[in-house]
Amino acid sequence: MATTITMPQLGESVTEGTVAQWLKRVGDPIEKYESFVEVSTDKVNAEVPSPATGILSRILVNEGETVATGTPIAVIEDVAAAGAPAPSATAPSIAEPAQMADARTPSEQIAAAIPTPAANGAARSAGPQTTTPSGAVISSASAHASPAVRKLAREHNLVIAEIRGTGQNGRVTADDVIAYAKQRGGAPAPAALGAMPYAGEAFHTTQQIGGAPAPVPHGAAAMYANPQFGQTIPLTPARKIIAERMVESKHTAPHAWSMVEVDVTNVWKWRSREKDGFQQQTGYSLTLLPFMLRAVSEAIRQHPLLNARWTPEGIHVNAEINLGIAIGLETNLVVPVIRNADHLSIKGLAIAAGELIEKARRNRLSVDDLQGGTFTVNNVGANGSVASAPIINGGQAGIVTMETVVRKPVVTKDDAIAIRSMMNVCLSLDHRVIDGLIASRFLNALKAGLEAMGPTGSL
Repeated sequence: MATTITMPQLGESVTEGTVAQWLKRVGDPIEKYESFVEVSTDKVNAEVPSPATGILSRILVNEGETVATGTPIAVIEDVAAAGAPAPSATAPSIAEPAQMADARTPSEQIAAAIPTPAANGAARSAGPQTTTPSGAVISSASAHASPAVRKLAREHNLVIAEIRGTGQNGRVTADDVIAYAKQRGGAPAPAALGAMPYAGEAFHTTQQIGGAPAPVPHGAAAMYANPQFGQTIPLTPARKIIAERMVESKHTAPHAWSMVEVDVTNVWKWRSREKDGFQQQTGYSLTLLPFMLRAVSEAIRQHPLLNARWTPEGIHVNAEINLGIAIGLETNLVVPVIRNADHLSIKGLAIAAGELIEKARRNRLSVDDLQGGTFTVNNVGANGSVASAPIINGGQAGIVTMETVVRKPVVTKDDAIAIRSMMNVCLSLDHRVIDGLIASRFLNALKAGLEAMGPTGSL
């Protein structure tokens, strides 16, 4: 029995999708729920799990092609039907396949995918085997990796098939790549996904992770992560969407800007004292972000127009405070959403943010994770930025940034001079919705909330 896979509808408003990358080739065995294709839409990139165990017998849509939701994209031959005779060459097909399976029957393909025991009686491998250029023989299960992880392996000049995967179903993760690179004696690539911003002391979202990009072989195609002089970088679906939305936001919403300076000395001391225990308890780093999210939520409660959006019928004030956190990946920008952020404690916000960042890092964000935001928080501080003017996320009234925390002398209330930890907070606002008076009041409330936190308290 053959299962026809169609382009999934990744969201209510999504009408089409692009095949970003096939993770399996024609003739490869597939386990049920194993990811076999990466699909890109105007909402999110997602890996599609297989609904059945079998053999990928046909690929109907090539990489880079965009088709309507519901369009057949592949055919999986069910293992239960493996003994059935191969279909006639004249049998009609749903569409002309981009690639065809080899001439073997499904049962022969499955048999070929199972290694035979060695003559000396050694245990058989867990899956099909591959001989790498270095001569190593490994299971093909370890060659399963997301496009981002494959790119990371290329930056290290590593063969993905040589790396033993520790992820689900033997999948190769970014940490596997980095560990293997160290084992081989090479330094991890600066853009390593394993070096996620959230794992560091200072959380930052839209920065480029690491230093200079890895060297690019002469004549290699230019990519966004590795631009080359004199070459044109092809636009991925994600880059096109980012460009369209940025231009739309600037053309639609009249942007205005304001900034306040915040003394975060006490909240920084509080965070420093709690971070080790929090890491051990939850597995996530405690950074300044959740404190900022909490202060933003409280300030929005006092000034609801920051949680509004412009509509032709009027200014709609959203019922829920759903905070987006901007996350800059190596080749993409995503803004997952923490829903009902005002109902969460600092600890709850830290865990929620950590989970979303981890999902973004591993390309596991769902459409639901990216929808429903009412206000955005963006931390560019670890880039060294001290003042920035971000573009408003479409359909919202404002976006606020966290800038670099700087130690400097400050005149205190009693006219003394003290060394304090200071951070600029910048606000871009839709002037159709928010006047300067409201914006100033919001920033002052946010400043007061942050400065009231610590140096002790309960998360």
